[in-house]
Amino acid sequence: MRYRQQQPPGCGGCLLIAALFILLTGGAPALMSFIGTIFYFVMSLALLGIGGFMIFSWLLRKRVSEYEQSQTENHNRFVWLLVNILITIAKIDGQITRAEVQTIHNFFQINLRYNQTQMSWVKELIKEATNSDQPLDTLCVEFRQTFPYEHRFILLELVYQILFTKSSVPETELNVARHIAQLLQISSWDQQTLENKYRFNQQSRTSSGGSSWGGRRSGSTGSTGDEAATHYATLGLSKGASASEIKKAYRTLSMQYHPDKVRNLGEEFQKMAEEKMKEINVAHDYFERNGYL
Repeated sequence: MRYRQQQPPGCGGCLLIAALFILLTGGAPALMSFIGTIFYFVMSLALLGIGGFMIFSWLLRKRVSEYEQSQTENHNRFVWLLVNILITIAKIDGQITRAEVQTIHNFFQINLRYNQTQMSWVKELIKEATNSDQPLDTLCVEFRQTFPYEHRFILLELVYQILFTKSSVPETELNVARHIAQLLQISSWDQQTLENKYRFNQQSRTSSGGSSWGGRRSGSTGSTGDEAATHYATLGLSKGASASEIKKAYRTLSMQYHPDKVRNLGEEFQKMAEEKMKEINVAHDYFERNGYL
């Protein structure tokens, strides 16, 4: 038989005793006055709580509106389309789980370092996207027609990044990512580069027992002890790729992740591009320093 800790008594008995005492000493009018006072006190607290919540909600909506207006149209459109595409992917199996929504939240909070105001904006976008029935193909075609190749490549990177937060990515979802690449008119080489990179990262996490979030930081040597394989994966290459393949991958990724390419998408995407550039440069320096080039 389990030990169960005794709970302290509530205040209901005390109120009953107080009511009986007032009834005996002051009669029914005093008791009614006491009950009225208690009712007024409780209602005042409830109204204060509701009023405080409404003021907080209004202030938060105001901050969200001010933030949205302070960003460029390209930034807002990029995030809107990104959220809608991610939610549409989550809907593929017929339902959106809490874990899938939390994965999207984590991406914006951890990878893009969104604050409370920005996250409130993203949550509103997620709510709208959940109730929307726009087909994935329509969203991707709109994205392709709105943004240049570098932005489309970054979108595909974000799709893969979120998919590979799972310990095991179903082949059906990988096929969706490949289909998105085709709709965005991403070259097969670039698409395979991204997929190879995230496959290796997942294998590294699995073998090391590491977390699925956070990724490698620039200068990391990987968790498998094979530094060369880690840097090959950063460039989206298989181990043993030739010098010409390394140079091509470095040039291509340097162009696609140059911070100036995403300047109009906002500060958070510039920072993300800067971190990617650091990883790419560290990989290139490793190959150059060790005679691969």
